[in-house]
Amino acid sequence: MDDKEFFRAVADRTGFSRQEAADLTRATLETLALRLSSGEARDLALELPEPLRASLEQRGQGEMEVFGPDESIRRVGARTGLTEPEAARGVRAVLGTLHEAISRKEFDHAMSQLGKEYAQLVDI
Repeated sequence: MDDKEFFRAVADRTGFSRQEAADLTRATLETLALRLSSGEARDLALELPEPLRASLEQRGQGEMEVFGPDESIRRVGARTGLTEPEAARGVRAVLGTLHEAISRKEFDHAMSQLGKEYAQLVDI
């Protein structure tokens, strides 16, 4: 799946335009990267199309932050200007598309770091 297909899948799941889906995808990946170890963010990035990797790779080597899905949704909304319900729908769509776009093994590794609360957001 290339980046355009990824954005199209998110747009289809959310009803947003492709540009909105692209912005939403980047904001979600940037936010999730803060919750992952630097190694896991890097491994996840390697399975994504090149244009999406930067959203995970800018995480750097700092400590991973601890916050739940509600805070992730709030942060995505703040980055994109979406309402909380729109951001929640968007995060679910990005996670569901991510599930389809990368290997099951890598998706499971990422979700194990994020925790059960995040797994419940996956829109499969």
